[in-house]
Amino acid sequence: MTADRRTGPRKSPNWQGQMEEPTRIVLLRHGQTALSVDRRYSGRGNPELTALGRAQASAAGERIGGGGLGRIDAVLSSPLVRAMDTATAAAERLGAEVEVCDGLIETDFGAWEGLTFGEAARRDPEVHGRWLADADVAPPGGESFAQVQERIAATREDIVARFPGRTVLAVSHVTPIKSMLRQALTVGPELLFRLHLDLASISVVEFFPDGGSVVRLVNDTAHLQ
Repeated sequence: MTADRRTGPRKSPNWQGQMEEPTRIVLLRHGQTALSVDRRYSGRGNPELTALGRAQASAAGERIGGGGLGRIDAVLSSPLVRAMDTATAAAERLGAEVEVCDGLIETDFGAWEGLTFGEAARRDPEVHGRWLADADVAPPGGESFAQVQERIAATREDIVARFPGRTVLAVSHVTPIKSMLRQALTVGPELLFRLHLDLASISVVEFFPDGGSVVRLVNDTAHLQ
């Protein structure tokens, strides 16, 4: 164990034994949109928040801005309006600016954009069936979950490099957030198909510069009660 002349032996910030402070990423899913209400695939389309969605964003902003999750050093957001408006609700309370992070954008659902589960299954039954079980299968003209995983891995590496030992609020969408959680847990793609994330929910992950990661919170909606 290394020692500091002023403080003595240096303590690990984690039970895994890492000696450097982690980058903490507070993952906030955007609030409700009209497509959320109808349970339609909502990827690169750009619907706005509903009235309830704005209230959800405000509640999340109050919690985050009020220090409930500790100090936030930066606010990053997917470029889509539903995420940007959710991020702005928190940033205003933090006295911070929202930085657009293209890597946090939602999956491209291609030809299934705006369709319900049933509509997509009827349109492309064979592809839809394989897509539900295989992360390498993409919707027609869209992006596979494996491609999202690669994009989020690069985004996460950039965040950790830019904000060592700091806390970042990242406002994004269901698949990118699940992908970040999957990376922190070092588990397979089955997590994508089995984990539920509510609108305006909060999850928290930590990534250590000297290796390792921790999931501290998943799908917390206490601010919506």
